[in-house]
Amino acid sequence: MKRKMGDKNKKEKSGKKSRTQEEWPLIKPKSDLRVTHLKDSHLFTVPNFLTSAESKAFVAFAESIGFVHQGSLGPTKGEAFRDNDRISVNDPVLADTLWKSGLDKIFSDFKIRGKFAVGLNPNIRFYRYSVGQRFGRHIDESADLGDGKRTHYTLLIYLSGGGQSKSKSKKELSDNQESSIEPLVGGETVFYGPRNNLVAEVAPSEGMALLHIHGAMCMLHEARNVTKGIKYVLRSDVAFA
Repeated sequence: MKRKMGDKNKKEKSGKKSRTQEEWPLIKPKSDLRVTHLKDSHLFTVPNFLTSAESKAFVAFAESIGFVHQGSLGPTKGEAFRDNDRISVNDPVLADTLWKSGLDKIFSDFKIRGKFAVGLNPNIRFYRYSVGQRFGRHIDESADLGDGKRTHYTLLIYLSGGGQSKSKSKKELSDNQESSIEPLVGGETVFYGPRNNLVAEVAPSEGMALLHIHGAMCMLHEARNVTKGIKYVLRSDVAFA
């Protein structure tokens, strides 16, 4: 049930867009990020990587671009079951902005096969899971980006989910009260070890980043059914060189 991590162009169909630096929501660098390890350095989360306002801005912007449905043939055809909507953009500026907002510091002492983390894959993907949609058990494969760069970690940033741990301003609270969007229920990212033993179950939380090693050491994982609300995710990969 392996699936190519890079979402190759032949699978893009439509919906692949190009955006300029000025059009993307602004992201402020974070100086107080903390890491929560779920399985040593191979799997960890970064709460509040994006603020609530930043997360909502990306959701609104992605919706303005327009999502395209993505599915698969399922396990009977040797593929992981997949049912969600997506957008793919190739934007080195956005990738660099995300990287320099705090990921560069988190990965400053990471080393794989003598190589160091140098940035993000410029192929940025946005995923939308509505009620009943999910992504079955699969692994993410490493991608060769050229110029000696290869990806070794998956980056998922949840743009919707449980409330952030930091307190919100009165304006944000008022905006939330006026919003008709249902709270997200379900959509957990679940990781499995040998013999399908449960390693970790990560519930989406707005603005939280989830990072896990991929390629030869990738853990089998899945995105569970969304049972209420909508799950939005920003996806890229950490490249080493």
